[in-house]
Amino acid sequence: MVDFTIQANDYLEKNIRGFYHTEYVGHQKPGNPDYINRLKNTYNTFPPSILNIAVQELNNVLMEDLPQILRVLQLNSLTVCVVPRAKTSYKPNQLLFKSTIRKVVNQLNHFIDGTDYITRHSNTRTTHLPPNTPNYNNDGEKPYRGITKDTCNISNKVNGKDILLIDDLYTKTVNIDEDAIQALLTCGANSVSFYSIGCRM
Repeated sequence: MVDFTIQANDYLEKNIRGFYHTEYVGHQKPGNPDYINRLKNTYNTFPPSILNIAVQELNNVLMEDLPQILRVLQLNSLTVCVVPRAKTSYKPNQLLFKSTIRKVVNQLNHFIDGTDYITRHSNTRTTHLPPNTPNYNNDGEKPYRGITKDTCNISNKVNGKDILLIDDLYTKTVNIDEDAIQALLTCGANSVSFYSIGCRM
């Protein structure tokens, strides 16, 4: 696991401590966390056997990293939130990233399940796909400052909490994660730290 800093910018008012499990070097390249691509299951085509393996890989990583993050931050507890996917409607087998996080959080001591504290009510652009992707309706706005608050419901339960915000992949310059962090801070979170499985700087 790598400890890094998400720098303040037009989307985020202050530096935030972040962590990631491994570098994202490119789909199907050696050492790449391809299981996060499988868990997206964008076209709903992966068989259960492949998805189950991907779930187990994610489970193992989370069980290893989350307790370390709690120790490093020296906090008594962390409320875990998840950056929502870009669209408002997915099948359950396209939400396995979030459901696996929920399962792990509920197995660990000192972690609070806030995986439903941020929910999407309006579609946004899927940033890793071009807008004219065949057989995929990539509608919605591209990232802009304030897009999280404009397109998501954020529970008032984040108020006063120390939040660990999780995403599958952090990509510098996209600013989806920066904007979500800022939204949590604006909604009263005591602190926000960030964790992703993959990182693409």
